Amino acid sequence: MSEPVIDYEAVYQSLPGMVALLTPELVYADVNAAYERGSGHSSADLVGRFVFDVFPDNPNDPEVTGARSLRTSLLRVLATGERDSMPLQRYDVEDPHEPGVWRERYWSTVNTPLLDTEGKVVLIVHRVEEVTELIRARGTPEPGRTEVMEADLYTRARELQELNDRLRRAHAEEREVALSLQEAMLPARRQVRHQGTAVRYRPAAGSLNVCGDWYDMVDLVDGHRIGVSVGDVVGHGLEAAGVMGQLRSALSAASRVAAGPSEALNVVGRYAHVVDGAESATVVTTFIDFDAHTIRYSSAGHPPPVLVHPDGRVEFLDRATDPPLDARPDPRPRPEAATTFTPGATLVLYTDGLIERRREDIDVGLRRLAEAVCRHRTRDPEPLADIVLQELLPPGGATDDTALVVVRL
Repeated sequence: MSEPVIDYEAVYQSLPGMVALLTPELVYADVNAAYERGSGHSSADLVGRFVFDVFPDNPNDPEVTGARSLRTSLLRVLATGERDSMPLQRYDVEDPHEPGVWRERYWSTVNTPLLDTEGKVVLIVHRVEEVTELIRARGTPEPGRTEVMEADLYTRARELQELNDRLRRAHAEEREVALSLQEAMLPARRQVRHQGTAVRYRPAAGSLNVCGDWYDMVDLVDGHRIGVSVGDVVGHGLEAAGVMGQLRSALSAASRVAAGPSEALNVVGRYAHVVDGAESATVVTTFIDFDAHTIRYSSAGHPPPVLVHPDGRVEFLDRATDPPLDARPDPRPRPEAATTFTPGATLVLYTDGLIERRREDIDVGLRRLAEAVCRHRTRDPEPLADIVLQELLPPGGATDDTALVVVRL
């Protein structure tokens, strides 16, 4: 049995909805019979003419912007090669039988690109559904029109659902890539000789919020010393992950040669001035000397580390706090402070996702963290890190990234 020959011209002319084909110059290339009836213009009147010469905005009512909205939609289709569904809008039309008389009309419009083999837009399928009767009758359109309008609304709902699905898939893919990038850029445990440490990174709940937070641990020269830092980059996704990697690498290198944490942050602060996206980035870094039992620290706008002594005394390292990395133009040294510890103490560095809650003072979160670490201070770093996350993060996950470093001193 031979395949039927389809007369696409007949199909086009028989379409129940108003459909016009527009060139990339927004000139009518063709219209179907329904478009002729609905617009009140014959094909001969339309083909070859610029859309907005035929249907301009109503000059008597500057509040009506239908033509401008339609032009924006059509140009968006040409620029992106993607379908554009316009919201319901008023677009007055001049009566073809009474020049100078404008009729109030309402339209529901979808503009779809027709692409060539190279992906270039060669035509725009301009589909229009007039809903003036529905707007005027407010629920009592003329018989026979209800089904058409309900079908059109159903179609629009499906189009919006498809768009949302595409956005969710794109966000999920970006999140996976960002997490992989985050994992590749964060330091490996083998970079530090000291074994009494635990590190955790928890991405925010949701597909967009990921990769703003980071941690770093490095061996320092001269003696049994390590540098431990945590930081937070404003923003999320791949861009934040890239900025995070640059700042972490810069601080890791600076810490190995700097005389102290203040000098290391000075270097990274100057570097942050030339890194796009580093605005308002925060970081705290500590230099731990296990031989001298001292911690030197400096903070660039970051929440203070928590030092819990073996006897349960809690100390916040908050005596050397300065603005974020890229927030200070002057070259003066950042502040630095030092404290002492006895073996068995626990140092905890973290990002604000661990302690901050909406409509809650930050001191409440700091107190909650200190109490949790103090209560479980005899635990080894690995189980202690898990307990802290379990007790402090909301059951459904935090709305911001969380980085956590636990060091047994």
